[in-house]
Amino acid sequence: MWEGESPDLTLPSSWDPETSFVNSVTSGRQSCSSRRVPSPHSGPDPPPIVVFEQENFQGRCHELNSACSNLKEAGMEKVGSILVHSGPWVGYEQANCKGEQFVFEKGEYPRWDSWTNSRKSDTIGALRPIKVVRVLDSQEHKIVLYENPSFTGKKIEIIDDDVPSFHAHGYQEKVSSVRVQSGTWVGYQYPGYRGYQYLFEKGDYKDSSEFGAQHPQIQSVRRIRDMQWHQRGAFHPTN
Repeated sequence: MWEGESPDLTLPSSWDPETSFVNSVTSGRQSCSSRRVPSPHSGPDPPPIVVFEQENFQGRCHELNSACSNLKEAGMEKVGSILVHSGPWVGYEQANCKGEQFVFEKGEYPRWDSWTNSRKSDTIGALRPIKVVRVLDSQEHKIVLYENPSFTGKKIEIIDDDVPSFHAHGYQEKVSSVRVQSGTWVGYQYPGYRGYQYLFEKGDYKDSSEFGAQHPQIQSVRRIRDMQWHQRGAFHPTN
């Protein structure tokens, strides 16, 4: 192109604005490559969750629109990464929703240590959506954790707050039973939202075995608020 001559910006006849994708834009100083997570779904509404056999969303994949009690029977021998278009979901180490729990909210999980740091397991045998009940402005998120089974002993009551350390709030006891009065919560074995995860939906958990804990130890807890704060990312069960 000669100096002063206008560039030819005519698009080729094969260009389709619905399917074409610009991979990179290069200037004289730098090159900026775009990034998108691969997805086998090409429709306007992606599936709520996609599990991939390998890390970084590679290999065989399986789309889920509802609960799956056995991923191996669905053809997924192992799970290396997960893409959540709408959540939240809970995964289980074993089939039939048994074993260690993993909470997934809307986002990308490129490898197993992005959804757990317990260092016990890197396998997922089952997945199900978490039915989050929307908490109205006039209502509170409220959970009460008790030292002993059957809601006895010392307790810590949490209202509309995420608590990264029970010790910082003066509670250093074990947690053997839990009562969730409103909202949906996830508890963690250690401070800072680390260790084993325990999902708490509305209801009573009379002893630690009812929320899947081998030992009555919870030291941090936070709210799951996808439906309240991220309506577009919320999963709406059909039944």
